[in-house]
Amino acid sequence: MPRKDKQVTLNNVTIEAVAAEGKALAHVDGLVLFVQFAVPGDVVNVKAVKKHNYMEGYITELVKPSPDRLEPFCKHFGTCGGCKWQPLPYELQLKAKTQQVYDQLVRIGHLDVPEIPLALGSDKTSFYRNKLEFSFSNRRWFDYGENTEGLSEAQKCGLGFHVGRFFDKVLDIEECWLQPEPSNAIRLFIKQLAIKSGWSFYDIRNNTGLLRNMFVRCNNKGEFMVIICFGEDNKKARTTLLDALVKEFPQIVSLYYVVNLKKNDSISDQDCVLYYGEDAIYEQMENLRFKIGPKSFYQTNSDQAYKLYSVVREFAGLTGSQTVYDLYTGTGTIAQFVSAKAAKVIGIEYVPEAIEDAWTNVRLNGITNCDFYAGDMKDILTNDFVAAHGHPDVVILDPPRAGIHPDVADVILKAAPEKIVYVSCNPASQARDLAIMQQDYKIVRVQPVDMFPHTHHVENVCELIRK
Repeated sequence: MPRKDKQVTLNNVTIEAVAAEGKALAHVDGLVLFVQFAVPGDVVNVKAVKKHNYMEGYITELVKPSPDRLEPFCKHFGTCGGCKWQPLPYELQLKAKTQQVYDQLVRIGHLDVPEIPLALGSDKTSFYRNKLEFSFSNRRWFDYGENTEGLSEAQKCGLGFHVGRFFDKVLDIEECWLQPEPSNAIRLFIKQLAIKSGWSFYDIRNNTGLLRNMFVRCNNKGEFMVIICFGEDNKKARTTLLDALVKEFPQIVSLYYVVNLKKNDSISDQDCVLYYGEDAIYEQMENLRFKIGPKSFYQTNSDQAYKLYSVVREFAGLTGSQTVYDLYTGTGTIAQFVSAKAAKVIGIEYVPEAIEDAWTNVRLNGITNCDFYAGDMKDILTNDFVAAHGHPDVVILDPPRAGIHPDVADVILKAAPEKIVYVSCNPASQARDLAIMQQDYKIVRVQPVDMFPHTHHVENVCELIRK
């Protein structure tokens, strides 16, 4: 919250459009005003603060709702940091995401691109995620005005999501619409059992407490993997909890635990101990099966991942004779998805564990024309590497949000593939990289894909051909 002496009250503001980062915008006294949780057409009263040449604010009163405004379906809307676009009809969300891609590539990036089609929508706009992480806290988030006097220590505990801007605050989630059941039931069962048993919830400031965080993964068959992370090595409590989960939820086919005594929640450097069931769950995509372990990366919207990879394969235009480089390959899902139409696919990824998963999956699927290499992209992808492994006919890029390193762009340009297919979760960094490639390549197709309904996030795929 800004200091009160810097706040201004703005009455009867008409919201004009959806803006970046999930906000909406209006113009007041010649300045742009960004407002959270607003819908174009809303008339609102706003508390705002001026920041340089623009203002940011929050709604204090909805004077007249937009005819497009929907009632949020989640009871945690406005406090939880996710699903901020619940009041916005899904068709308008897709238009806003498409506009976001246009703005970054054309209006800001000044790139020469063909007409951008509407973002491909998700058939599921709720219960679409296959992975969620929840955190335990001995001091949960309290809503403004909530009476905290007389609460027991158990009533002060929470199990849910971290609240934005507050690293030590966790919003206790009663019902989440992101993952299918029994995800909610599992979380609530654990919380109730923990309170009944007197187990301590994590204190992030002091790095103490038995119950720290948990991961819930699922596949389209309705099978679940649960990973419980403990902040103390208490075998008796651990066994009681894990046995209770096995007994209560037959949908859990893989149950792990982690004892994490360090000060951050990442389990990438921790031992995941299989307590019950299979060591992995599996997801099917066409004739491919992908093994998903406790540390595996897999697109969190399985159905949309199929649409995304289908766009990539279509844009690649493979005929069976090409050598493909899949850069930032992750666990090799795209590499394997296009491999049937390629002569050879070479995947490069900086996370060694991801490459181990990639090798596991190619063996599982009987694929023999994929090779994978682990290491920093700018160190592995060199002119010597290209000379040793063959000139790429097609390069597929799917980098992290920061985009690609300039050295990587330089090697790609020197390798001069006939085609580049660039997949990005950040159209801003994608536009920057495309500007470098535009000297030698022409953008011929663009297709946004919505992986995360009710959020402002968007994936975008561009096809480039050499001039």
